[in-house]
Amino acid sequence: MIYPIVVYGDPVLKKKATDIVKGEIDVVQLSEDMFETMEGASGIGLAAPQIGKSIRMFVVDGRPIEEEGMEDFKKVFINPQMIEETGEKWPFEEGCLSIPNIREEVSRNERILIHYFDENWNEHKEEFDGMKARIIQHEYDHIEGVLFTDYLSPLKKRMLKGKLQNITKGKMKVDYRVAIPAKR
Repeated sequence: MIYPIVVYGDPVLKKKATDIVKGEIDVVQLSEDMFETMEGASGIGLAAPQIGKSIRMFVVDGRPIEEEGMEDFKKVFINPQMIEETGEKWPFEEGCLSIPNIREEVSRNERILIHYFDENWNEHKEEFDGMKARIIQHEYDHIEGVLFTDYLSPLKKRMLKGKLQNITKGKMKVDYRVAIPAKR
């Protein structure tokens, strides 16, 4: 099932998500739906708040990125906890399905150590670096109620104010279904 993607301005995107209790929801089905939703929108990551669910879950699929090591980077993260973010901060232009048509440079640490469960409730504690770490950090931010625009300077935020207000009102062009805050 493809969900509409919640866009900028919806309170669910700024709320810290809650842990999932094992057996409470079908995480296998939800992860399949999230992958289908993400792929339909040409994304490489999608967090549950982006489909209106304030739960600690996100999916990533780096395979569309033509970079060594990304060809098998497709994962589900349930109840993740960031243990450590290390290394040099490096800038990269990020975008977000919930903030369509806006891309800005964000600096993030090059390495992370994260604890999480997969869709089969297998426990993992893994290190990621480079683009994998960046994608995970971006999606992890979503379950913490943080958007990439929160990292921008006050000047940059003021410059984007009109575009962000238009997104809130549904005044944007995208090729995927969205849930407009005022219309939810």
